Amino acid sequence: MEHVRDVSELPKAHLHLHFTGSMRPSTLLDLADKYGVRLPDTLTDALAGGEPPRLRATDERGWFRFQRMYDAARSCLREPEDIQRLVREAAEEDVRDGSGWLEIQVDPTSYAPRLGGLIPALEIILDAVDTASRETGLGMRVLVAANRMKHPLDARTLARLAVRYRDRGIVGFGLSNDERRGMARDFDRAFHIAREGGLMSAPHGGELTGPSSVRDCLDDLHASRIGHGVRAAEDPRLLQRLADRQITCEVCPASNVALGVYEKPEDVPLRTLFEAGVPMALGADDPLLFGSRLAAQYEIARRHHAFTDAELAELARQSVRGSAAPDDVKRKLLAGVDDWLTAPGAEDGLRG
Repeated sequence: MEHVRDVSELPKAHLHLHFTGSMRPSTLLDLADKYGVRLPDTLTDALAGGEPPRLRATDERGWFRFQRMYDAARSCLREPEDIQRLVREAAEEDVRDGSGWLEIQVDPTSYAPRLGGLIPALEIILDAVDTASRETGLGMRVLVAANRMKHPLDARTLARLAVRYRDRGIVGFGLSNDERRGMARDFDRAFHIAREGGLMSAPHGGELTGPSSVRDCLDDLHASRIGHGVRAAEDPRLLQRLADRQITCEVCPASNVALGVYEKPEDVPLRTLFEAGVPMALGADDPLLFGSRLAAQYEIARRHHAFTDAELAELARQSVRGSAAPDDVKRKLLAGVDDWLTAPGAEDGLRG
């Protein structure tokens, strides 16, 4: 018989959270009202009802709807104080969910037109992250992500900028958006620039397309972490490769279901990856659109995949080990995981 502990008190690292997608629904509604932005009906209905939309992004129309909602939300971030509010609230939500380290992912080119250009936009974001980290006590860094729908030269520009601001809190370089567009190898030069500058390589792969996109991230971009990576479960040899090299996959169960990658939470192959020895860092991806934050991903593992508290603790350890946190922060978080596991569980949460 095992006590069921509160997963929101389990120390963990959050490695897959997109910038606009981290926004609180109430904040988006406030900002839309402030700027007179009419949000898509699908988005306002989801925010009002608290039910995430089922977008079926595995087909082109579903992905278009997802992008349209995301772009509408992003258009409400227009002034430095909007950025500061978003980052502070994202940090507060993470602290509430037991996160001790957050790496938030952003493409600053998306905000540059309204914030005075690319460099001012990045500096505003980095200042907001620094302030929120100091005010909340949450370790917080930035992963700059290029958009694979844009030209690879744009990615090179971003990579150089990310390296230049490495000492301001940038720890990694990513590649996001629809992985069915833009070959990974087209962005190899940008990732070379980032890696040579000391940044972690963490591109998206293995979400909307299968194992081949994960292999491309490893072969062409020398990824040390994979954004999502969950479709690697379809290829045992690839699973073995990820396990042997201890490449952390940033798995986002609620997002996978909302986007139609899997039909139901129990279909997400968490067990397959875990038992193959592939390290995972559970992430919320875009909680604004998908309706659940970090701790809820651990609840999915518990409720739908029968992860025990000891196994949830190991998932938390894997998230910490896969992070770019300094060694002292990692030691503190890992000790906290051990404390969570040795503490008695909730008296009303017994499980036979």
